[in-house]
Amino acid sequence: MRAARLIRMVLLLQARPGMTAAELSRELGVSERTVTRDAGALSDAGIPVYAERGRAGGYRLVGGYRTGLTGLARDEAEALFLSGLPSALREMGLADAASAARLKVSAALTPALRDAPAGAGRRFHLDAPGWYQEPVAPELLPAVADAVRRDRLLLARYRRPGRDTGPERELAPYGLVLKAGVWYLCARVDDGAGDGSRTDGGFRVYRVDRFTAVTDSGIPFVRDEGFDLPTFWEERAAAFARSLLRAKVRLRLSPEAVRRLPQVVDRAAAGDALESAGPPDGDGWVAVTLAVESPDVAYGQLLGLGPELEVLEPAALRERFARAAARLHALYGDTP
Repeated sequence: MRAARLIRMVLLLQARPGMTAAELSRELGVSERTVTRDAGALSDAGIPVYAERGRAGGYRLVGGYRTGLTGLARDEAEALFLSGLPSALREMGLADAASAARLKVSAALTPALRDAPAGAGRRFHLDAPGWYQEPVAPELLPAVADAVRRDRLLLARYRRPGRDTGPERELAPYGLVLKAGVWYLCARVDDGAGDGSRTDGGFRVYRVDRFTAVTDSGIPFVRDEGFDLPTFWEERAAAFARSLLRAKVRLRLSPEAVRRLPQVVDRAAAGDALESAGPPDGDGWVAVTLAVESPDVAYGQLLGLGPELEVLEPAALRERFARAAARLHALYGDTP
């Protein structure tokens, strides 16, 4: 709705000293031409929006202007109380602060919305940890989280699997990510760290439970304002998943196996394999080349497709499937 979009535009400009048409376009999900029209409509309605031209230009509110359009709708109030994970807040040492913030917001709600927090809590629960594992909060997580919040450099020692604890390094902690019950720190480090970790413009990812010591240096660092944590994590996670797929297998798939392949192997790898598949043969089967972590992992994953799949290469994996088929035949061959 245009009215809601106009309110959002005013609130965005109120929260920031100025925004370009491109920035407002991304935030509002509309074209830059629509942003220009909306700015004109706000100005006509008496909202002091003005445009500055030039490379550093954009849209601004006349200094000191504040809108009174800050009341919460019901869906906004309910969404506010779903914005965090209780267990994650506890692990970071923020449970009391979050509780106090919720109480303050609840007290500010209109009487008609006072039941929004309870309504959201009764209907939705976010459970971050994965199945089949006991979530354990890393002992050093509160100290790491505190440095992230305060933008202060950390002095840290880190232990990689199969190695001794490395030397103390200085990290600029940019953000924390909770993935399937495991906490990760995204930090900027010197490119000369030489510890074998992957880099992306000086940024690395560390599992918080592998830190053996962390000390807040008390020294603030200046954040790179171009760093976007969700985008960085999405790109890093995708790159990590691809990096695990170091082997390839050649398969022949039935139509049923084509449908089920993304359910038993990495979805991106399955998509790549099926996209490059040749035309179906006379039986409707297609041949594909699939990237896998290893032949051993592929055996465990692909065995679930049973007779809907034929392994063509490598020969050792094909022989392993043949032996499995022979054992199954021995078990069920005499069944009427």
